[in-house]
Amino acid sequence: MFREVLNELLANHRGRFFGVLLGFVVGAIILIIGFWKTVFLALCALVGYWIGGISDKKERFISFLDRILHNS
Repeated sequence: MFREVLNELLANHRGRFFGVLLGFVVGAIILIIGFWKTVFLALCALVGYWIGGISDKKERFISFLDRILHNS
């Protein structure tokens, strides 16, 4: 029964399901470690995502920094 309900939720309401799940996880993290630590953790994750995107493009990080800093 639980599996059927879960499959129905994922099939018809995937975005809402994951949105609620993400909100629950973020809320729990804020309650456990605090707001500012959660914000710092999220920023670190975003920086890691950004650097990973550079790596996925097969661009060397040093050449990326050189390109960004040279234009400033």
